[in-house]
Amino acid sequence: MIFDQLSDALCRVADLADFVKIAHPDFAFREAAEEACRNIGTMVEKLNTDVELCQSLRRLLADEVVMNSLDPETRRVAELFMFDFEISGIHLDEEKRKKAVNLNVRILDLCNEFLTGTHLPNKIDKRVLPEHIRSNFTTEGNYLEVAGLHADCPNDLVREAAYKIFLYPNAEQLSCLEELLASRNSLAQLVGYDTFAHRALQGTMAKNPETVTQFLEKLSDQLSERTQKDFEMMTKMKVKLNPQNSKLMPWDHPYYSGVLRAERYNIDPGLYCPFFSLGACMEGLNSLFSQLLGISLYAEQTQRGEVWSEDVRKLAVVHENEGLLGYIYCDFFQRPDKPHQDCHFTVRGGRLKENGEYQLPVVVLMLSLPHSTRNAPTLLSPGMMENLFHEMGHAMHSMLGRTRYQHVTGTRCPTDFAEVPSILMEYFANDYRVVNQFARHYKTGQPLPKNMVSRLCESKKVCAAADMQLQVFYAALDQIYHGKHPLQKSTTEILKETQEKVYGLPHVPNTAWQLRFSHLVGYGAKYYSYLMSRAVASMVWKQCFAHNPFDRAMGERYRREMLAHGGGKEPILMVQGMLQKSPSVEDFVDALVSDLDQDFETFITDS
Repeated sequence: MIFDQLSDALCRVADLADFVKIAHPDFAFREAAEEACRNIGTMVEKLNTDVELCQSLRRLLADEVVMNSLDPETRRVAELFMFDFEISGIHLDEEKRKKAVNLNVRILDLCNEFLTGTHLPNKIDKRVLPEHIRSNFTTEGNYLEVAGLHADCPNDLVREAAYKIFLYPNAEQLSCLEELLASRNSLAQLVGYDTFAHRALQGTMAKNPETVTQFLEKLSDQLSERTQKDFEMMTKMKVKLNPQNSKLMPWDHPYYSGVLRAERYNIDPGLYCPFFSLGACMEGLNSLFSQLLGISLYAEQTQRGEVWSEDVRKLAVVHENEGLLGYIYCDFFQRPDKPHQDCHFTVRGGRLKENGEYQLPVVVLMLSLPHSTRNAPTLLSPGMMENLFHEMGHAMHSMLGRTRYQHVTGTRCPTDFAEVPSILMEYFANDYRVVNQFARHYKTGQPLPKNMVSRLCESKKVCAAADMQLQVFYAALDQIYHGKHPLQKSTTEILKETQEKVYGLPHVPNTAWQLRFSHLVGYGAKYYSYLMSRAVASMVWKQCFAHNPFDRAMGERYRREMLAHGGGKEPILMVQGMLQKSPSVEDFVDALVSDLDQDFETFITDS
């Protein structure tokens, strides 16, 4: 318990600072939070190599009588604390422990440096580009600034130029990535692991890099024919729209898959937005949580100085029998300098306090929604609505992870399990029976027509195999980068080889996509987690909720078997408890592939 109090005190500073450095509108706050993150990170590394602390824990773990008297969650938390010591190199002599601390601190700095570099725009002399496309980019004197891939631009030449300029290799960023990968490898080997991937995957559902590779290879085999068909469809569309230059290139995939979706299903987000006002979507979530879990969301007044922007809303999460479960701060609207990323932050974890009260969890959900106007409320595109459901899945995990210890509260669990509750919510967001409960036109009150929902769902299957194959490629690249070192080739040569083997579209000379791959920081060796979590969410949906998305008994089982434990139980045991069987790698792959064929009409029954 004392260990957990220590963990709680540290996390309250670290988590809050982590949030403030990203979201606060005031630069001085962001800078101070960055400094706080660094200081507390260094302090945590020192504590993780504190021999006295470790020995006191080791004595406990070695005492069989005491260990047998502990409940499973307490035993697991004790083992997780021990694991933190071990991966930090506690068993090493003093000199090597110091080296491990220094490596950890260096890795933190490199991560920040690399992340910053992934977003920096590239500049080019404007005379290099044909005059008729220059207006697509920001002009600065004689230079054009390219800050992204312009993936949605209908002009092939603009997308090609953006791709080649934005992904042009930057020597500093390249050496930062190389040093980051080498430092991670040195740290892993110093503390006794073959590779960084072996260290990172301890305790996950996958358990080791061999399983991840097996999963990715089997999935890739299952996808290959479908992916080829998708690429052929995109190529045909490109020939039709641009006969002069019809070879399919990496900058074409997102654009032409979108064109095919729009042409085949006539999906115009503008037709959907009026049915998805933010108020209606929040009502929909409230209604779903109430039916499934007995939970309601209530808006609360905030005190002066409590929020960082006046448009942040505070929700109290209340259970029909258990009362107040925690608070969600909704930072939903765009503002200058706010990053365009949807995310969930734990600000305070739940835990059982010494006086027997429960410390209520506090989280922040961050989205980038448009503000309401004089004539209309905030209207969400189908993608924004799905993202809102996704992030609310994380929030519910935080609210319902009623663990005794904050060290394993809510989403503090292995990465490949942490995404399961949020991805599962996407299945609810795509089910007509759920959508029909809240999607109303903000002016007329008419419900969203059923055929529009089925068209939307069907459209998501267009080129879905190629999209999934792209994820497999990213995950495979991440595994190689964090595998055996020294790397056999440069990171760019590895990218080229993996892209052509796993993804199938040619690598473009003088580009280095990996230097923009920001997930290498937060998901180092764990990028496969999205695919594995989606497989679990798919199995849970089909087995437990596809028949009736409002099934209260299933909702309770879901809470009891999965959400309640946070990270206090081994993830594969939680999945077993929910599915009542232990899934194999083949089951994961089958779940993902069968989603590509899922006939949405089957569960769009007239309710």
